[in-house]
Amino acid sequence: MRKLVMAAALALPMFGVPAMAQETVKIAYIDPLSGGGASIGEIGLKTFQFIAEELNAKGGLLGKKVEIVAFDNKTNPQESLIQAQKAIDAGIRILTQGNGSSVAGALTDFVSKYNERNPGKEVLYFNYAAVDPVLTNEKCNFWHFRWDANSDIKMEALTNYMKGTPSIKKLYLINQDYSFGESVRSAAKKMLAAKRPDIEIVGNELHPLLKITDFAPYIAKIKASGADSVITGNWGQDFALLLKAAADAGLKVNWYTYYAGGTGGPTAVKQANLNNQVFQISEGFANIDHPSSMAFEKALRAKYDFSLFYPRAVNQMRMLAAATEKAKSLEPVKIAAALEGMEFDVFNGGKGMMRKDDHQFFQPMYIATLGDLTKKEPFDEEKTGWGWKGIAKIETAQTMLPTTCKMERPK
Repeated sequence: MRKLVMAAALALPMFGVPAMAQETVKIAYIDPLSGGGASIGEIGLKTFQFIAEELNAKGGLLGKKVEIVAFDNKTNPQESLIQAQKAIDAGIRILTQGNGSSVAGALTDFVSKYNERNPGKEVLYFNYAAVDPVLTNEKCNFWHFRWDANSDIKMEALTNYMKGTPSIKKLYLINQDYSFGESVRSAAKKMLAAKRPDIEIVGNELHPLLKITDFAPYIAKIKASGADSVITGNWGQDFALLLKAAADAGLKVNWYTYYAGGTGGPTAVKQANLNNQVFQISEGFANIDHPSSMAFEKALRAKYDFSLFYPRAVNQMRMLAAATEKAKSLEPVKIAAALEGMEFDVFNGGKGMMRKDDHQFFQPMYIATLGDLTKKEPFDEEKTGWGWKGIAKIETAQTMLPTTCKMERPK
């Protein structure tokens, strides 16, 4: 009897741990929390935690609480793989990441190989911001889903707007030196050559990612080139410091951007006095007249001292909830199957769709400009008194570009 009691006591922790683990659904947030990308990573983490609180207030995922667990990857691909393995070792089966397509490329390969070797223990990779087109083309795989528009989709929208702007005569390209920056500049050259061959590209430069502290030499080149407009995919401190240098040099050109709304960006725009001269392509912004997204924005700003940079993150998490309900399961393979082809009412209004062919999400896109607010626009950015104002909307159907993905699905 004594031996039976001891055996039962030893067995209790073995049965107890899985039962406790089932009380929460943990999602690994793998992004920079130190180094040059830390300010962006911290805001992303708090945003995901805020969205998790929203889901938990509505019952979580199939009645289980959602918990966001942070893993610092220092914007480094190799470190990201170490952190991904730590997350998996801790029993986490959903990973999310966004900052850096070089990181995303490493993660999607890692997840695909891990799942091949560990049937029945698969993990999902949810990409909320890494936009290199290769991720849903040559590198596409069943376990990767992207909620941000890829850089080609964004450039298609930007150049469609720019082709109707006759004042653009001379254009400078400046981007970060990695796969995303390369995709921005190559798409810009190709699309403008087709749509506005009269525009002269007077500079085409790549610089190290998140390592430049003084962009004055780069701004001097832009100034000397005679450019009237700049296209940049720079994000984080690489955008804010670029604009700071422009302000110091008195450079007054129009900026066509992907991420001017990121941390420090609006402040730099205001300091450069570029009123309605900085344009951003995105899936949404604070001042879209849509009651539910405005209510969310107001609640987020009441808790944190920043705006919603990632409407796509809200779409991602809400679609995860919808997929678990549809699948009646928390198993990654069933969630993935439920997400394929899913149509969804997106955060800022309108219809979105997760394309089954390549797991690229499509949604309405907006071009907005940052400048002095009117009374109709309630939200400013970074307490500058300047906010985003929409100047063009691209409907979902007009954002769809073809894919070369050849998806292999699990049997």
